[in-house]
Amino acid sequence: MLFLRKKDYELILEHALNGLPNEACGLIAGVIKEDKKYIEKVYLLTNIDVSREHFSMDPKEQLAVLKDIRANNYVLLGNFHSHPETPARPSKEDKRLAYDSKINYLILSLMNPKQPVLKAFLIQEGKDVSEEVIEIV
Repeated sequence: MLFLRKKDYELILEHALNGLPNEACGLIAGVIKEDKKYIEKVYLLTNIDVSREHFSMDPKEQLAVLKDIRANNYVLLGNFHSHPETPARPSKEDKRLAYDSKINYLILSLMNPKQPVLKAFLIQEGKDVSEEVIEIV
């Protein structure tokens, strides 16, 4: 189970809305206690692809984030990106690019910007996808 504070959800949503019509992206970090993952920090990154169909995170920003994660004794819990025009589910490209089966992949669908949908997934090496419960607290 993944726990996300409401203020952090709103930060992700604002980042995604501001990125329209393109995909927005970022990283999430926090702590793991037993089988529960608590997001303590959301990092908003630049989609250097400037695309509505895919994203690439700025490498310099990623490096700075990883340094900050270590400095705060957090672990990388996953990444997030928006789908401006499609549902909150991993695309073929999302599955192909999933590099770590231990992290969460969050997708925020903005098909209907007035009713955004955020879902979290685990993507296994065989590209099997399972949805993880995400609770906004």
